[in-house]
Amino acid sequence: MLNIPSSIVGTDWLEKEIGASDLVLLDSSVPPVVPGYFSVNCDGQFSVIPGARRFDYDKVVCKPNSSLPHMMPEQDLFEEEVRKLGINTTSTVIVYDDVGLYASPRAWWMFRAMGHDRVAVLDGGLPKWLSENRIVSEKFSEGSIGNFVAELRKDLFCDFEVVLEGLDSPNCAVLDARSERRFKGLDPEPRPGVRCGHMPNAKNLPFPEVLNGGLLKSVSELQEIFINLSLDHQDAIITSCGSGITACILTLAADVAGFSKLSVYDGSWAEWGLPGKLPVVSDLTNNA
Repeated sequence: MLNIPSSIVGTDWLEKEIGASDLVLLDSSVPPVVPGYFSVNCDGQFSVIPGARRFDYDKVVCKPNSSLPHMMPEQDLFEEEVRKLGINTTSTVIVYDDVGLYASPRAWWMFRAMGHDRVAVLDGGLPKWLSENRIVSEKFSEGSIGNFVAELRKDLFCDFEVVLEGLDSPNCAVLDARSERRFKGLDPEPRPGVRCGHMPNAKNLPFPEVLNGGLLKSVSELQEIFINLSLDHQDAIITSCGSGITACILTLAADVAGFSKLSVYDGSWAEWGLPGKLPVVSDLTNNA
């Protein structure tokens, strides 16, 4: 059985282990919507790390008929779709994306939330793999039906009621991964009808601050970031963003930095910012 060094692995490690019988490699790419982030699979180019299977949580492995984007599915649906990918209870799952470090942390956290700890993110993803001139394929692979069993850990994803409690708790921090201007309500939200601003008492940690380009910062750098937010390892951390994708980058960073009480607000600002009673604070009073 493969030994995963941490929640994130490098391209050297993957190239060495890529042929292992219990290794399953998943491409979990989602088209980026954050300005300045782009897929390397564009303009007619399409590359896949050899052996990778497609894990599409944007349209397939998600809650059906939801008004919110890529929400976590029920346990049975997740189990069914993951088995179709040939994943077993003993599989070591490595996830990557075609931006670098963007969509893959959510796939990693989804597996963790469904009880599978043998999962890690490929640091730098497909762009780093390509930059090192490693072998690629032009199509996804398929596996025979697996025996994966999902065991839901309800506290790894949370709803707005848990967030409301956390905002008033001295032992919990709600971290918002959106840009500073969106957090302050100075830039409009990309989703129509969504209010501008942030949750009261939330802290802003734009997700690029935990990255060096498409790579996760070092353990010591990440620990310093969280220390500067006045957090210690006994605190609970809830992450949020626009729709629950880049929030998971902060969750990955916190995990690598040694935090263990972690949860992702699945609805994120796509839900919280809707017109309603959920409190919103803004630097522009007419958006409050």
